[in-house]
Amino acid sequence: MPTATATRGERLDARVTREEKEMIETAASLSGTSASDFIRMATRQAAQNTIREHEILTLNEEAKRLFVEVLLNPPKPNEKAIAAARRLKEEIG
Repeated sequence: MPTATATRGERLDARVTREEKEMIETAASLSGTSASDFIRMATRQAAQNTIREHEILTLNEEAKRLFVEVLLNPPKPNEKAIAAARRLKEEIG
């Protein structure tokens, strides 16, 4: 997470309506920040939320059941899996 002293050398530009600009300026004033800082903080939070939502694995009921079943009763390893485990043991000692 960037610190308050991090250099902000990159720039983003956006076209907004007069109403959007007035709303942003009002919200920034109510928050005690500049419009630029308000936009930066709000945009960062929205970006983090969007990324977090896409990183979360969501499963339907059947997928959840299958996932738990495989965790509780894993299948026996096939020949390729056994060979891979042997190679790994050889490599890491």
